[in-house]
Amino acid sequence: MINVMVLGATGVVGQQFLVALANHPWFNVVKLVASRRSAGKRYVEAIRDESTGSIRWYCDEALPEQFENMVVEVFEENDLRDVDLVFSAVESDVAREIEPKIAREKPVISTASAFRYEEDVPLMIPGVNDDHASLIEEQKRKRKWNGFIAPIPNCTTTGLAITLKPVMDRFGIKLVLMTSMQALSGAGRSPGVIGLDILDNIIPYIPGEEEKVQREVLKILGRCDGKTVQRADFKVSCTCTRVNVKDGHTESVFLSLREKASVEEFKKTLRDFNGCSNMDLPSAPKRMIIVHDDPYRPQPRLDRNLEDGMATIVGRVREDPALENGIKYLLLSHNTKMGAAKGAVLLAELLYKRGFI
Repeated sequence: MINVMVLGATGVVGQQFLVALANHPWFNVVKLVASRRSAGKRYVEAIRDESTGSIRWYCDEALPEQFENMVVEVFEENDLRDVDLVFSAVESDVAREIEPKIAREKPVISTASAFRYEEDVPLMIPGVNDDHASLIEEQKRKRKWNGFIAPIPNCTTTGLAITLKPVMDRFGIKLVLMTSMQALSGAGRSPGVIGLDILDNIIPYIPGEEEKVQREVLKILGRCDGKTVQRADFKVSCTCTRVNVKDGHTESVFLSLREKASVEEFKKTLRDFNGCSNMDLPSAPKRMIIVHDDPYRPQPRLDRNLEDGMATIVGRVREDPALENGIKYLLLSHNTKMGAAKGAVLLAELLYKRGFI
């Protein structure tokens, strides 16, 4: 078994990690780390609201019993002796400071954006760009680390990149236009009247989101030579919005392809994409992309939990005569599962199987 630390264990993403790691066949959680405010408390007490006495647990799944009485610790560099792998669920400013300290000795799989754009840091989705793992050796050599940092992409990037991969390989891509309709859970869990902002409303701006998607897609789908990534040679433009949906990011995508594709050819290309489905990874979906013929799908309430939230759901595929070799479709991706902690666990499984962990 691989002994694991969860950094930022009491936050929303930290809680998602605990659900994803409960009774995992390969990874054994031995340390839960959070702020000094939580240190020394049993986990179930660390997430208790002091003013109301209620447990602030934000996952749909119940708090796994195996973690209830684990004592939360504060991060100390010398506490890494009994740990083989660290999952980081902290904000980017904290990640920028702490993750390199850990990576000097141990691998770090992170949900933060702090190191996504570094030249020697792979930005990976299992089954999409596995060859980018070769950057890990360059990162360790260049930084003189025994460990490494491997972040996952932004949750809005993930579903888009998954659907673009087989299309790029089969038809080529000239242009990607995308508008997202993103779930509330992607904004974190803020108590109070700020939640009223979304009622009867759409928020037309998510700070930094569009820039992340546009940069990350091109890195993920770029060509890796083992030392750096040459970005993919198509253009990406997007608008990212927040809508009144609990979980699941929906995206409306318009493509200009290098080769013309019929609707049926396009659907078949997506359906035939195995991705990580045949890699024998515990968290991998049986179907990485599910394509609906029903024009009323995908819908977040109906489709976000397919394959336990690890599949990307596609529907409304049709030609777009306004674009050269144009195709348009909608996709749905579970932002707190494949797009967050469980996607990070899937990446760790791939890297473990490949011998990097």
